[in-house]
Amino acid sequence: MPATPSDAPCGLVLAAGAGRRFGGPKALARTPAGTPWIALAVQTLRAGGCGQILVTLGASADEALALLPAGVSVVRVADWQTGVSASVRAGLTVAASESAPSVVILPVDTPDATGSSVARLVRRSAPDALAYAAYGGSPGHPVLVGREHWGAVAASVRGDVGARPYLIAQGAEAVECGDLWSGADRDER
Repeated sequence: MPATPSDAPCGLVLAAGAGRRFGGPKALARTPAGTPWIALAVQTLRAGGCGQILVTLGASADEALALLPAGVSVVRVADWQTGVSASVRAGLTVAASESAPSVVILPVDTPDATGSSVARLVRRSAPDALAYAAYGGSPGHPVLVGREHWGAVAASVRGDVGARPYLIAQGAEAVECGDLWSGADRDER
């Protein structure tokens, strides 16, 4: 049964970083056809069943704003230079002001992600849920974090280390998605 808007998880696109290894902010990256990765991430979360979509912005935020589709909420990350942890904390703080039971987190550097991989996680949405997409048994994105874990996740992330250690320590459910896409993020142009 698909989630209704009132119980749909929130989608969170992590797009605040400078993309040092990539050669520039990934929030500004585009496919060869010119589609912004940031727009693809929003589309993927929507197609997978997320309700409200939050997008974290930091490096080149003003330029990235022009690439966002309508109907998303921008989360400005003042301390984005400290790493992905700042985006996770900022996104969870804004999500907490809404009523979503969980959040599905997707980094912007996964332009090949599919709505069907998000949907597999959305089906597990609950305030106490913890799940991550796996690819051939290896952990990847997206991840689903239930509301009851938001404070602990925010407290556990550091620098460029996101929620993965917390998810593993808490025995999060691995949801195989290797049949849907590769699960690869893009660190190089």
